Amino acid sequence: MTRLRVATWNVNSARLRQDQILRYLREAAPDALCLQEIKCRTELFPGEAFAALGYAHQAVRGQPGYNGVAILSKHPLHDVESQDFGRAGDARHIAATMAQGLRLHNFYIPAGGDLADPQANPKFAHKLRFLEDLGEWSAKGAASSMAMGDFNIAPQEHDVWSHKALLDVVSHTPLETSTLDAIQAAGGWIDSARRFTPAHEKLYSWWSYRAPDWAAADKGRRLDHLWLTPDLEGALNSVEIHRPARGWERPSDHVPVLVEIEI
Repeated sequence: MTRLRVATWNVNSARLRQDQILRYLREAAPDALCLQEIKCRTELFPGEAFAALGYAHQAVRGQPGYNGVAILSKHPLHDVESQDFGRAGDARHIAATMAQGLRLHNFYIPAGGDLADPQANPKFAHKLRFLEDLGEWSAKGAASSMAMGDFNIAPQEHDVWSHKALLDVVSHTPLETSTLDAIQAAGGWIDSARRFTPAHEKLYSWWSYRAPDWAAADKGRRLDHLWLTPDLEGALNSVEIHRPARGWERPSDHVPVLVEIEI
């Protein structure tokens, strides 16, 4: 049996947040870290700094200015691929297989803008197209896989600070939450974080920059997810949402989510 620790984190610029990523790698020492919103061209990704810490195996799909996803690993990565979910040509998905045949799918689902109307808001229409493609992919089934990243949807009532207040807010609208639920069900995916935290308890991974004191206000949302295929359910040991990272200097508005499995 091999113990593997895999984490996901929307870092909101890999170059701007390079020191924070290095700190997390040192402190948490995951076997693999999936990054979203790296906001740079592939050739400008600061991979050498991460390789110096032992993360020499990297899969990067960059995009100038925004988007971009990457996988950092202590173990060799095989069968790297990316798909154009959402059909916009954006760098929002990358996949690779690591130790013990574990397949990692790293997603950055579109935020969707401010208006939950696909007719009036092209960004929301793009988000729905992405989710449609994701649903078709999920229905094909998978094994020994993780689907993770910034999903930009807080699906459950206690994944947001106020269910009632956010029902009309993009990321928690009934259309988005029911769609994500259907995607999860189509593949039988296991929501790792909720295996250890009951549905009635609040659980967040994102806090807005707009709050003067994010910790005191604590108006968070659980936008970052790490799903496992059904065959890995028994392998799941623990999940950690690293809230302290939100209080680091020049933080991302998201924090890392880490799972430990034994396969």
